[in-house]
Amino acid sequence: MILKQLRLSRLLSQEQLAQMSGLNVRTIQRIESGHKPSTETLKCLAAVLEVDVLTLTEEHFTMDKKSTDWQQLPTGLKWLFALNFFSFRPSRSAACRVEIISHGFGFVFCLLGIWSEPALAGGLLLLANAYLFRLHLWLGDKYGVWYDADGLG
Repeated sequence: MILKQLRLSRLLSQEQLAQMSGLNVRTIQRIESGHKPSTETLKCLAAVLEVDVLTLTEEHFTMDKKSTDWQQLPTGLKWLFALNFFSFRPSRSAACRVEIISHGFGFVFCLLGIWSEPALAGGLLLLANAYLFRLHLWLGDKYGVWYDADGLG
């Protein structure tokens, strides 16, 4: 079920969604963890999220290319994701790989910095890049912009 992705793409917390739908927060948590909701619960959530019940029962979240959600994002954020590896289909898995590789090589180069000052500088730059990609991943999760099949990884 794609409830979590829909909720995050609308910048809603579980508490806000529960309050707007008239459901208990625990109910939202159970649904997001994989429990099957009742038809009445699905109707309440669909009304709040402005989607039909069938959309809520889908397994994968696909972005509506005609949606105006992208227009509401800050310009800098739109460019950040549009230029994600020169691809107009932001991929969370690719961003994760860059973060992991940057962390790994950053630590290695920092250790080499014991003997070589340029290696230390390079390691620090790689670590800074890794933390910027962590921010990139957080923003992508927050705004629900990923095109990966698994959604939020």
